[in-house]
Parts: sequence; structure tokens; C-alpha cells
Amino acid sequence: MPNHQLHFEIEDTGCGMAPDELDKLFQAFVQTQTGASYQQGTGLGLAISQQFIKLMGGQIAVRSQVGCGTTFTFDIPVTVVDASTVKPKQLSRQVLGLEPNQPTYRILIVDDRADLRQLLVKMLNRFEFELQEASNGIEAIEVWSSFEPHLIFMDMRMPIMDGYEATKRIKANVKGQATAIVAVSASTAEKGRTMVLSDDYDDFIRKPFRESEIFDALHKHLGVRYIYDEPHNTQESNQTEALTPEALAGLPADWLMSLEQATIECDLELILTQIDQIRDRHESLANALTALANEFLFNQILDLIKPDI
Repeated sequence: MPNHQLHFEIEDTGCGMAPDELDKLFQAFVQTQTGASYQQGTGLGLAISQQFIKLMGGQIAVRSQVGCGTTFTFDIPVTVVDASTVKPKQLSRQVLGLEPNQPTYRILIVDDRADLRQLLVKMLNRFEFELQEASNGIEAIEVWSSFEPHLIFMDMRMPIMDGYEATKRIKANVKGQATAIVAVSASTAEKGRTMVLSDDYDDFIRKPFRESEIFDALHKHLGVRYIYDEPHNTQESNQTEALTPEALAGLPADWLMSLEQATIECDLELILTQIDQIRDRHESLANALTALANEFLFNQILDLIKPDI
């Protein structure tokens, strides 16, 4: 039987909500006045969160004040397990480059949000891909016709023309049959719709995605081959064996403070920048910290910086 409780509190300093709005907060497809003013989301997030918490034996509560922010709280019953029964996690290998003697692959990135397009562009620009962008379905069809991409990462929800219609029109063309189209969406409901329309789509990736999912899709549908670094295992890697609080304690205090702040903020790019500053003198430590960061194991990094907290 569970003999412990994990307590969670998620607090923001946003606009807050009036008391009369709290009753409808967890209703599916219903948004508060504050949420609707941002014109994003579907009104499903909190309803889904509430159901997940109930499935785990907990209840979610909320308190809010207009102009001051909102706090959500919940407790989850848990059972302590023997650490020896947990299998060590095999960390994914990092892509360093493309194997030689491959075609130059053309990739089209379609999303109405410029920041999300740039995330993929930044991820793929390190390699020898030809990249084009489109912000809606009509643009996607126009760029596809002239660019003839090998693969399209297609957002599903966009203004003017959504990804469903754009994909149908592309696949209806003989030339479009040779184009792999990967649906990209943050909505749970859209995954089900993608499965129903599986004849139109070649694959589905949920937002937020990991870098490895993008590279796996390119390998699966185009046969792209990569050059990897050496795989790291959290228990078997010699680098990780060197990663101890004592080892980090010998590093400059100002550097540790900067790494701690970047980790608290969950800023992966800044974390990796900080780690690179010690790579020349402490390569094994830098490699081991990089492996933790790329797997988003930020709590482990904080535990190494301040083990007594």
C-alpha cells in the first residue's frame, strides 16, 4: 500500500482569476476570461491534468486572486521502491553529424508560430539539410510545389488553411505521394484524428518534441544516417563515475553559481554553454554533465552542485 505522499504546488504571478471563474476552470473546452484573452489553447489542459491526478489517487485544488496570480496544489500517494530493482536508463546517443555520401535532403517546416519553426531550423541547420519554411497550409502547398521536399514537418492547427487540408491536397498529387509528411501537434485529440487519417500522414510527433524524435523520423522515412558520439549509460559510463559532488566542488564558485541558475531556469542552451566553459580542463566532467543535461535530468545536476539540500 502507498505509505508516502508527494505534495506539488505550481504557482504563477500572472493575471489571476476571479472566484466566479474557478468553478468552470476544469471543464473541458471551457476557458476563463483570462485564458481566452491570450487566444491560445483549447481549454483541455487542466481537464486532462485533473483526470491524470485522479487516476493516480490525488485531487487538484486551486486558489487564485485577480492581479496576484494562481496556485494549483495536489498530493499523489506513492510507494517507496528498492533502488536495486530499477533498471538503469540507457541515455540516447547524440547526433554529431551526417554520414558521408548521402543525398542532400530537402526538409519543409510548416508552423504558424515563427518561434517553433526556428526551433526546428536551429536543430537541423547544424547539418547538411536544405530547409524551407511555411506559416500556413496554402504557403506549404506553394513551397512544396517548387521546393519538392523529401519530408515535411506539418503543424496541424494553423490559420488560413490547416495541416489536414494541406496534407490531403499534397497527397492527392502523384508527386506528393513521394513526399513523407510527419504530423506535428500538441493536442491529444489530434493524435486520434491523425490515426484515423493515417493514409494521409506518414508519422506523428507530439509537441513538445525531443531532438531524438526528429532525427528518428528522418532516419525512418528518408534513411538519413548519422554519426553519433559514444553512448553513455548512467551506471556504466566512466565519465559518469567521475561525476560526483566532490568533483564539482573543486570547480570555481562563480561558475557553479551560474550553472545552478541556468539549471533552475531549465535553460538547456545556457546550461550547455556553461558546461563548455570547463571542457578544455575537465573534459570527462563536461561530457558527463552534458549527458545529464541532454536528457533533461536537471534535478541530478542540482543535487551534484548542492548535495546537502
